[in-house]
Amino acid sequence: MMQAATSPSDTRLDPARFFRLLGEETRLRTAVLLHRQGELCVCELTEALGVSQPKMSRHLGHLRDVGLVETRRSGQWIHYRLRSDLPAWAHDLLTTVAGDLADEPPFSGDTARVRRAIARNRSECEQ
Repeated sequence: MMQAATSPSDTRLDPARFFRLLGEETRLRTAVLLHRQGELCVCELTEALGVSQPKMSRHLGHLRDVGLVETRRSGQWIHYRLRSDLPAWAHDLLTTVAGDLADEPPFSGDTARVRRAIARNRSECEQ
């Protein structure tokens, strides 16, 4: 059973809050992974970033509250993706950051780990 994506009722993305939240490494790495991979389940993000599920959920909640990500529920799993209607400035910034940091640690390792997590968990996350 899938539910529609959810996003904050206020669709404006405040630039100051956006940059403040992405100043925290886990949230920046999460945003980069979501930009590169599209939709990811919490379990895939926790495995890729090596953080606990409660910590990852807290960071994702902050990103959702600022209006950067939206969610989709599938059974017991929540999937996150960047908002489809991100302002051009935010999308362009994330494209630049994701591209420029692709080969830099820890971002290069995050990409490899999330691909392995997807391979292991995708069928389970979709149930």
